[in-house]
Amino acid sequence: MALNTLSQFLFNIFIAIAILVTLYTCNFYYLVFLSRQKRKFQKTELVGTPAVTIQLPIYNERYVAARLVNAVCSMDYPKDKMCIQVLDDSDDDTHEILENLVSDYQKKGFDISHIRREKRIGYKAGALRHAMKIVKGSFVAIFDADFIPPSWFLKKAIPYFAKPEIGFVQCRWGHVNENYSTLTQAQALSLDFHFLIEQKAKSNSHLYMNFNGTAGMWRKECIEDAGGWHTATLVEDLDLSYRAQMKGWKCIFLSDIVVDAELPVQMNAAKRQQFRWAKGSIQCAVKLLGDIIIKKIPFDTKIQAFVQLTRHIVHPLMLIQFLILPILLAAKVNLYVVSLLPLLTLVAYLAIGPIAYIMIIRNLWTSSWKSKTLAYLYLVFYSAGISVNNTVAIFDALLGKKNEFLRTPKYGIIKNTDDWRDKAYNLPFTKMTLLEIFFGVYGILGTFIAIFSGNPVFVPLIGIQTLGFFYISYLSISHTTFKKNKSPSLHNISKAEKMANSYYKLAMVGIVGFIGFGAFMAYYGYYEDAYPLDQSRGLLDGIQTTNDPQTIIDDLKTIKDLLPKEGNPVWIFPTETTNFVRIQKDLDTMILSVEKIATVPQDSSSFHTGMSTIHQEAFQLRLHMIDATPYMYVSFANVLFSAIWVGVIMGIFAILKRKKERLKSFEMADDV
Repeated sequence: MALNTLSQFLFNIFIAIAILVTLYTCNFYYLVFLSRQKRKFQKTELVGTPAVTIQLPIYNERYVAARLVNAVCSMDYPKDKMCIQVLDDSDDDTHEILENLVSDYQKKGFDISHIRREKRIGYKAGALRHAMKIVKGSFVAIFDADFIPPSWFLKKAIPYFAKPEIGFVQCRWGHVNENYSTLTQAQALSLDFHFLIEQKAKSNSHLYMNFNGTAGMWRKECIEDAGGWHTATLVEDLDLSYRAQMKGWKCIFLSDIVVDAELPVQMNAAKRQQFRWAKGSIQCAVKLLGDIIIKKIPFDTKIQAFVQLTRHIVHPLMLIQFLILPILLAAKVNLYVVSLLPLLTLVAYLAIGPIAYIMIIRNLWTSSWKSKTLAYLYLVFYSAGISVNNTVAIFDALLGKKNEFLRTPKYGIIKNTDDWRDKAYNLPFTKMTLLEIFFGVYGILGTFIAIFSGNPVFVPLIGIQTLGFFYISYLSISHTTFKKNKSPSLHNISKAEKMANSYYKLAMVGIVGFIGFGAFMAYYGYYEDAYPLDQSRGLLDGIQTTNDPQTIIDDLKTIKDLLPKEGNPVWIFPTETTNFVRIQKDLDTMILSVEKIATVPQDSSSFHTGMSTIHQEAFQLRLHMIDATPYMYVSFANVLFSAIWVGVIMGIFAILKRKKERLKSFEMADDV
């Protein structure tokens, strides 16, 4: 079947994305295979207790900073061999907490210093680079504020530096609050896959692997030889680890050394973390891929480096595919016969993916695989919904947009009964949530299109992403709080704060109301504009298979009533093929022709010739309606309504923004 220019263009993009997504999926299974290969025994030697500098980069971490310092000072290692650097860039009361704590440990004989900079230049990377000037010993361990290193960490990790070519070791992250919510379960499983499959596979196969920023150790000489910490990207750890390996240094992943950490419990915090990781990886790709391509290293190393640095590109690809699929289905593009590639993508998403992941989960967690499988369900929706957030991050990176290094807030959450909503650092939802809601509403429309176009097999594919967008946006909004849950007995709410919270609640009601209104109008628009064309195409299909004149006349009259009496949906370069005035005239002509044919004996050659002509005209008319269908979705009225709808919601966001700083001032005043 011939496709119009727009449909063909979109179809080609759809196929290209299908190929790329399938390749990235297959690469993951390749890493699974490598991770199951037996690793050569990594030699360790008793190297004594060499001097180690432990760096603790901290910025506004009032709830977890003391926990980290206490854990480090409790390590089973000689005091005189540990140099602890508390790299404190905080501008809240965290610096007071740390100042007092560091002073107490200094009195106990610890070599611990509280290092503060006048300006937070370069963020975390800048703090690490600044502290390298005063590093003591040959090794550097790094722990972020939300980590809790075990007492035996140094004694177990240092022996792996017995070989002089080992530049750094990365240890596995544990999760102290994994079962706190569906959000933490999804994040925990995603990180476990990264460490137990990706990191393990690369370490086993001597491929380039990345340092994860924390819970690991470096050889000081390696850092210096690789050029030190750079501040050009948001993921200084990935940048330095790749530069070190390009210099010839080796690295090891230690799956048996687990360092517990706190997962983000607020959706807006998790999105911020994902945004930083996605943008930073693309920044590193732009910075490093050229050197990696021309460097004389094994081909498989180049391939895996390319995949790792560009893997977040899958998010915009899947988002584009999500937008294109309903349009292709509405245009009656045959995704089953024309090419097997879209079907292959569907199989990869819905069959190979889940089945393979469940098998992997069973192999990794033999005793708790059922709970992990449930977490995988959460991860599916989380990964689908986060694509909007990460797509914006990727475009920011490609366009060279500068972003501040925004930390991921932590609240000291360990037990399931711990609460974070009345604590500082709570993040409000952003305009990103508006985009997630838009894609969710679009997904509902796409689901209707898949059903009414006779392609229900695509409903799960569209539905998973749709539910993911609503899952992310719902948690983004519900996790937004400005002291609204604080008990009045503990907090006297002022009139101004009551007014600010009233604005917040009204804005929330407005957003929910307009989301519902937008979903209704999307359905109504489809029912009024596109669905009649779908019905008409179905009737034309029937006309092509029947020789009963009366049935054909009745169907043609029904089509006339279903179709618009006038208008051309094509804005730019309209043609007569999509002009409904002409289509109505063609229908009138066909009715007259059939009425004449009805007077001819059915066993005559004239009857058969006339019916053949009617069948051809019905086929041609069906093609004209296929051409018109995609443009019905982007009619002037639909675009205008969508613009107004989006504008109103953005206006509601503007109301929230006006109150944001005031609400935050209330929060800071109460918590400090």
